[in-house]
Amino acid sequence: MRRNQQDGFTLIELLMVVAIIGIIAAIAIPGLLRSRQSANEASAIGSMRSISSAQSAYAASCGSGYYARSLEVLAAPPTTGGGAFVGADLATTGVVKSAYTVTMASDAVAPAVIVACNAGALGTGYHATAIPLPGGGARAFGTNTSGTIYYTVVPLAITISDTAVASGTALK
Repeated sequence: MRRNQQDGFTLIELLMVVAIIGIIAAIAIPGLLRSRQSANEASAIGSMRSISSAQSAYAASCGSGYYARSLEVLAAPPTTGGGAFVGADLATTGVVKSAYTVTMASDAVAPAVIVACNAGALGTGYHATAIPLPGGGARAFGTNTSGTIYYTVVPLAITISDTAVASGTALK
């Protein structure tokens, strides 16, 4: 006795499954990209908070009330012992972290007679920014001596100095 029925899937059935998978992927991918940008922005905000906290600790314990002029100075441990004020992920100016370029600078130099505990360059204030790489995020972030985190929506650049914010909205 012979069987005329063949086992397996027809070409039409396989094409239907591929089409359904394609539709589901088309719906899911934009959400995935938005969540990646949100995660990158959260990391940039965290970096700004870390820099602000590190600068407060540096000014209180190492800089005699003055601030570090660069991320490299914050990453240098005190000569008397102890750890650095920021982690290795923020140890250099211009570092790319989670699709954001993080920089820090100071507008004014502190008096030369003041020496920091890690022999780093001191300033009377500081300002830091986190600027997204293309596709990395929809907002740019910054912080300064006030400790407040500000943002602008890209392509508008964030303009921030040690004591003033020309363009930026305080993050709530």
